[in-house]
Amino acid sequence: MTLSFIDKCIVGFDKSLRTLVPGATQGARVSPADSQAETEHDESTRKHIAGLMRINHTGEVCAQALYQGQALTAKLPEVRDEMELAAAEERDHLMWCEQRLKNLGDHTSVLNPLFYAASFAMGAAAGKLGDRWSLGFVAATEQQVCQHLESHLAQIPEDDAKTRAILEQMKVDEERHGHAAIEAGGTPFPTPVRRAMTAMSKVMTSSTYHL
Repeated sequence: MTLSFIDKCIVGFDKSLRTLVPGATQGARVSPADSQAETEHDESTRKHIAGLMRINHTGEVCAQALYQGQALTAKLPEVRDEMELAAAEERDHLMWCEQRLKNLGDHTSVLNPLFYAASFAMGAAAGKLGDRWSLGFVAATEQQVCQHLESHLAQIPEDDAKTRAILEQMKVDEERHGHAAIEAGGTPFPTPVRRAMTAMSKVMTSSTYHL
């Protein structure tokens, strides 16, 4: 079935609301944290873990926007399908991070709408450049996400099995998404572009840790 422009706008708006409104995201997989026992933390440690999970949640908000923007402008049907599949798994991550924040007695970032809009625009622009560049952008983004996850796993207490289970499964999924993007024909980004992306990601992580 071919959707009209208005239909696509309605679907896109619905996806945006499901991404940004707390509690609206429905994932397909049960959180890896559900099978793990809760650990008591002092207030300082709890706040630090929550700050890291808020960063990860905003990262997943950005991923949803990125994939939705790219799917909108992707030229090949198989590339759009790849984006939709990856976005579905990212929705699981979004839900898991939100649930963990709730369990920690904390909140998602108030800056999420801003980062969603920026990521959607970047995704749509990458799609306009062509599917190879669009997929390359996915691969570069997933590489950065994996680096963030590795850093966060190094900071999470060893006895916090719930948080660690979430981050470890996210890392497995993100690595697979990055490899799939390259295998689908993505063009690896040059070092200067990746450095610029790293600088932009630092703005997101430093702001959403607190807000």
